[in-house]
Amino acid sequence: MDPIVTAELARCNDGIPFNPKQHHVHSTWAKTFLSRPDLYFQPESLAEIEKIVKLAHRCHRRITTTGCGHSPSSLTCTSSWLVNLDKFNHILSLDTSTGVVVMQAGIRLYQLCDELAKHDLAMPNLGSINQQSIAGAISTGTHGSSLRHGTMSSSVLSLRITTADGVSRFCSPDEDPELFRAAILSLGALGIITEITFQAVPEFTLKWQQVIDTDVKMFNSWGKGLWTQTEFVRVWWYPYTRRAVIWSADRTSEAHFDPPRSYYGGALGYYVYHNLLYVAQYIPPLLPWIEWFVFGMEYGFPNGSKSQAIQPSRQALLMNCLYSQYVNEWAIPLHKGPEALRRLSSWLNHLPPTDPDYVPHNIPFSAKDLWVHAPIEVRVSDNSSLPSNRRPLLDQTVDDGPTLYLNATLYRPYYHDPPCRARYYEAFEWLMRDLGGRPHWAKNFEATGEDLESMYGTKLQEWRKIRESLDSAGVFVGPWHRQNILGSGNTLLHEEVDTGSTKVSDKEVLFRGSIPTESNPCKRE
Repeated sequence: MDPIVTAELARCNDGIPFNPKQHHVHSTWAKTFLSRPDLYFQPESLAEIEKIVKLAHRCHRRITTTGCGHSPSSLTCTSSWLVNLDKFNHILSLDTSTGVVVMQAGIRLYQLCDELAKHDLAMPNLGSINQQSIAGAISTGTHGSSLRHGTMSSSVLSLRITTADGVSRFCSPDEDPELFRAAILSLGALGIITEITFQAVPEFTLKWQQVIDTDVKMFNSWGKGLWTQTEFVRVWWYPYTRRAVIWSADRTSEAHFDPPRSYYGGALGYYVYHNLLYVAQYIPPLLPWIEWFVFGMEYGFPNGSKSQAIQPSRQALLMNCLYSQYVNEWAIPLHKGPEALRRLSSWLNHLPPTDPDYVPHNIPFSAKDLWVHAPIEVRVSDNSSLPSNRRPLLDQTVDDGPTLYLNATLYRPYYHDPPCRARYYEAFEWLMRDLGGRPHWAKNFEATGEDLESMYGTKLQEWRKIRESLDSAGVFVGPWHRQNILGSGNTLLHEEVDTGSTKVSDKEVLFRGSIPTESNPCKRE
């Protein structure tokens, strides 16, 4: 261990455990980024967390907090100290009469859902997966797909957060609301969230149906009940076949039954699709055929194909992420959805003006010889009815209406980057900006700090001021934060060096796709 840290430990001598692991390699779930932290911690008590933070401050070390690492970005990567809260994951109290539950922040969503179910309670909404920690989910703006619900943080009643001085602070919409609005979507840059008070709801069952049909039919129903027909609605749009899968679900008291299973829907379909995507890395023009074949096998080839099931909400709202992937998701006003998808279709499909589905896309990049895979995931939420003291300062949702999320996923078959990624995402992000969009904080966006300043204005400035007042030394500042949200005036613990595409400090080394060696500590693919 570093002699400076050893000396501070000896001076401390308070009996509180300090048990870091060395030589740990941290990876995002998709293995899009990896890093080797100097020290890796899994604290089991608040006293341990506070001690780690105090020592980091004294020893001029940075702290990054992580859960399952499901974000495909470098947000949780560090070469300094990495804190994982998987062992700080207990329910502290649960009131069955009100549904108010107090929990340690490291609890994973699937663990929380299982614990709530034991008391006939549930989370009001879920995203597509349940592997994240509750702190990670709210700190990045995780959402589900329902106009009757906001982002996951809208159900948070209060927080406790350990800031850079090692002091744990309580905040809520009524008590220290400025800190609450900054911490409820903190991006890990204000401190370590340690305790969350959450509003659960009575357990419920969902009857869901998914239908595959033409995208024109979806566009025509957009403002005529598509998103209000049931409590939960989500769509997958397929650009080459110009079809859409519409998944809708409402509460029911009917008996459970599982979705239909086919010989293709399990391991066979998984490996067929994976290998076809790998072949398409070398023969990209195969991708339109792969889209037609794979999703026809999965959902049905004829328009109007349907499937149904009745499941507990904690199961019905989830989906399988399948393979390693890049994810670039943006939030735009709901009413701009048809325009966004039609313009993207015209660009990707090279539609001529004579095509009945043609609209001018105006995207200033060529789509010649560009082939993409995986559908666009289309979801919704609405934070606009929340009072201002409950909305995060960095809320990416639309300020005054319902929000549409467009998620351009690109799979990485056998961890190989798709050749279309750079140009596709460049065009996709240009279109999203043109429509007044904001990127999802946890995803693979390329928007610059200047872009984000123009999108958030005074709210970003206010968030920075609160962050700086809590952590002027930059204990919770990593290279991702400096590149994306902190601007030029932030205090740094170490001198910055430029490694090419990512500006990092001498104690904040990121690498992508392979584990570094002593001779090459910043190896990239």
